[in-house]
Amino acid sequence: MKKMSIVFGAVLSLFFIACEGPAGPPGYDGFDGLDGLDGLDGRDGQERGTVVDITGDFVADDYSLFYEFIQDDIEVFETDIVLVYLLWDQTEDGNGDPVDIWRLLPQTRLLDQGILQYNYDFTFFDVNIFLEADFDLNTLPTGDTDAQTFRIAIIPAEMLQGSRLDRSNVRAVMNTMGITEKEVRKSTL
Repeated sequence: MKKMSIVFGAVLSLFFIACEGPAGPPGYDGFDGLDGLDGLDGRDGQERGTVVDITGDFVADDYSLFYEFIQDDIEVFETDIVLVYLLWDQTEDGNGDPVDIWRLLPQTRLLDQGILQYNYDFTFFDVNIFLEADFDLNTLPTGDTDAQTFRIAIIPAEMLQGSRLDRSNVRAVMNTMGITEKEVRKSTL
């Protein structure tokens, strides 16, 4: 008898669950939320960075070289890493071909007049390379101010995640980005 009442109760429960009644009244609409701010467009995952060489003269008043990325259609994101190297010297390889010697900024030189430093700052719009010294920059010889060449490497941040890249080595940086010497853009200020 006990089993029968359990079976009867289960069947009765299914009967009530399976029955449909008339639909209830519709609910009230909620308020629309506020629109969020648009985010920055991302990359397509194929970006490998950019390298550009600039050459210019440091002149009196500000002793700086100002380079805007837009002039060469270079897109830089706020998260990108911008490194600047100074063409320090040239040497020759075993075949007598010239080999550039690059140094990562800032670079400090000890001169007879005092301490001279090549330094830079950047935004995602531009790079400003400037001279700082503890003496009057007007006393600098032209070898320190005229026809100075700098290599600017724009590296996507995602390319360096978890990397132990030696950033002071411009060749290692270019190899990581997959950029050859022939692909370096040239610009004169």
